[in-house]
Amino acid sequence: MVIVIIGNSAAGINAAEEIRRHHSDDKIIMISKETEQPYSRVLLPYFLRGKLPNESQLFIRENDFYKKNDIEFINGLVTSINEKEKWIKLQDETLLKYDKLLITSGSSPVTPPIKGLEGENILHMWTWQDAKMLEKLFHKGKKVLILGSGFVSLQAAWAAIVKELDVYVYELMSRIMPRVIDDYSAEILTERIKQFGVKLEVGAMTERIERLENGQLRVIANGLDAIDVDFIIVGTGVRPNTQFLAHTNVNHQRGIKVDEFMQTNILDIYAAGDVASGPTTFEENMIHALWPTAVEEGKIAGSNMIGVKKAYEGSLNMNVTQMFNTTVASIGKFEADETKETWFYDLGDMGIFKLVLNGEIPMGAAVLGSSELVEFLGILRPLIRNKKAISCDRDHLFQYLRTQCDLV
Repeated sequence: MVIVIIGNSAAGINAAEEIRRHHSDDKIIMISKETEQPYSRVLLPYFLRGKLPNESQLFIRENDFYKKNDIEFINGLVTSINEKEKWIKLQDETLLKYDKLLITSGSSPVTPPIKGLEGENILHMWTWQDAKMLEKLFHKGKKVLILGSGFVSLQAAWAAIVKELDVYVYELMSRIMPRVIDDYSAEILTERIKQFGVKLEVGAMTERIERLENGQLRVIANGLDAIDVDFIIVGTGVRPNTQFLAHTNVNHQRGIKVDEFMQTNILDIYAAGDVASGPTTFEENMIHALWPTAVEEGKIAGSNMIGVKKAYEGSLNMNVTQMFNTTVASIGKFEADETKETWFYDLGDMGIFKLVLNGEIPMGAAVLGSSELVEFLGILRPLIRNKKAISCDRDHLFQYLRTQCDLV
């Protein structure tokens, strides 16, 4: 049997390893438009901040990974798939036949329709190539505008501050990190970011970019004074890489929809990782663009492709990052509504902690402050996933959670 895997990051790599773990001698072909040696996108901000002494620390597998696992690697771009005849076409017109196909093609940054937002010194922070280009521009005193305020954008801003750049952040929405933290946490984090010298504007609608004779970029935004910067980092969102599915019957309207076996609606085609809209703890299918989710889904896909049937219990979103000397983390459904109860804790220098419950069942939580508080999100993870009731009152939550992990 010939198994073709599109993509060579967390989901694809773990799928291939799972196939080989079951002593399968099936032929594996892995295709990637990026570097042969797989790397961690999560570590790119650390590279830009100079926190990785050796860039080889970015790589998640050794140089001989493909040889050791008997994998044929092809550096190429998939342009189309024929699910009836079971072949894929590459940009160079190469045709590859498959018996089973796994799509782990990930996602790519979206550039908003702003006039002039193209060309030299308009960059993203998404790939290893992006990071290497940005490293050449990260020099003390340079001026950078970052569009967007999600995890990627603010990590870029933090890296630029560490490198002593002059940093502007424009967010179109009325607050920062609208999909990651709640309103109160966003307000506190905004002030901390500004204390580090970032010129942060929310509700900022960028109208156009003009190129000046001195090479700088003039940014015109509605209601704000024009600013001149040396380069711009665009971090306004991503979309799943599904262009090559345009003429197929694979369900891919909002990512590739898969069942608990990572199977698409087309026989013998599977998907996993950032491109896949998979089962979640809360039952609805969603894309959780998270490294742990990609690893889990990749392993499930790999098993099922070779007939070792395993069902995925569902992804639970958990985001953790540290920037501007603050830990920002969330898990599950951390935004409460009128039907949910919220336990809020102001822990002084430790920071703030919020737990959202549906009756006695924990739904989600959020942390802003000390990294020590993230431990409690880890303890809550199986409780949320298994819908296990919290059997304590509000005042004894942390003692109860410590008991859950046998810390006392």
